[in-house]
Amino acid sequence: MVHPTAAESGSPALQNTSGDALDLAPRLAPARILRNDEEALQAAHELAEAARDQAIERDRERQLPWTLIEQFTASGLGSIAVPREFGGPQVSYRTIAEVFRVISAVDPALGQIPQNQFGMLALLQLLGTPAQRQRLFGSVLQGWRIGNAGPERSSKHTLDLRARVEHDGQRYLLTGEKFYSTGAIFAHWVAVKALDEQGRPVLALIQRGRQGLRIVDDWSGFGQRTTASGTVLLDRVEVDAENLIPLWQFGERPSIQGAASQLIQAAIDAGIAAGALRDAIAFVREKSRPWVDANVERASDDPYVIADIGRLHVDLHAAEALLRKAAGVLDDVSADVIDADAAARASIAVAEAKVLTTEISLLASEKLLELAGSRATLAEFGLDRHWRNARTHTLHDPVRWKYHAVGAYHLNGRHPARHSWI
Repeated sequence: MVHPTAAESGSPALQNTSGDALDLAPRLAPARILRNDEEALQAAHELAEAARDQAIERDRERQLPWTLIEQFTASGLGSIAVPREFGGPQVSYRTIAEVFRVISAVDPALGQIPQNQFGMLALLQLLGTPAQRQRLFGSVLQGWRIGNAGPERSSKHTLDLRARVEHDGQRYLLTGEKFYSTGAIFAHWVAVKALDEQGRPVLALIQRGRQGLRIVDDWSGFGQRTTASGTVLLDRVEVDAENLIPLWQFGERPSIQGAASQLIQAAIDAGIAAGALRDAIAFVREKSRPWVDANVERASDDPYVIADIGRLHVDLHAAEALLRKAAGVLDDVSADVIDADAAARASIAVAEAKVLTTEISLLASEKLLELAGSRATLAEFGLDRHWRNARTHTLHDPVRWKYHAVGAYHLNGRHPARHSWI
């Protein structure tokens, strides 16, 4: 296996918004291979503890979390979804959801960066050839990271692709422009969705450093600021034939790839909610002044504040319970042959969890500022980051369509669509 060198994955391919070269190449360091769910959870808690330091500063100054991403990979967390038959630990979906929830409760941008890697691993398991799986799973076990370059800013919708893969008689060449490319800036493999010459969607895994591949750090979202989810430019980039995966086959067979991807999204939102509620309680206890009409010495003794904190905890615990239930459904379904009914059951279970995690992440981050008071808006406390992160991350897919999918399933027995957003 050929590994990207510093020259291959370095500054010529990575640019900021002005086009200047950036010396921010992803390193390829040895990665631990975790053995079980317990080790994965311990690694997640250790990473979360490391991420706690300077989390506010990273958001405020938009400092990309390179060191933490390297820790994520070196710890073995990047390969916990690799199947056992290929040398990975293949931890449960319950554990995967909890790993992302724990990390995101401290820094949801750090949680979001590797989420697409897990989606790509699920796609590879579903659509890859045995040789592709052996080689690409092996690279992840060795510490390679996979970043995303799927959606396009100028297309009609997220499944409308303009990028093209053409064969010039000797090589496959990919041309296009991508946006919302979460993880690409930190990646060794950049996963690009495009149409082949027959107009069929394919997934191309491109090694960093390939001629014509540029990653532009131009993400300007007001939330999830350090995910670097900006632009990937591709100008006749050579793609190895063995790194092309037939995405057009995705809708032809039932799977839980979409549900697994959405489970991680829901876990990130649950983490945002937990972090916001944690900071709300700490601020009210330590810094907030009581309202004059409450006639109490401490803001934490205000009966309305107490009631609101109680309601938030109930809503959070309900969302977390549905998240665990959904992960359990995925664990049960994946243990057997996945038919259309099983795939639908998994998608609906995750959709139900996604509804509640979306709503509590938005509510908890909004209530944080209301309950903590006007002092909580000071920039030094960085509490606004919770709402900005929640509002930004929950826009990945509209929760109204989760309600629709759940209602159509239970009322009319209709199976949800097969794609990565349900």
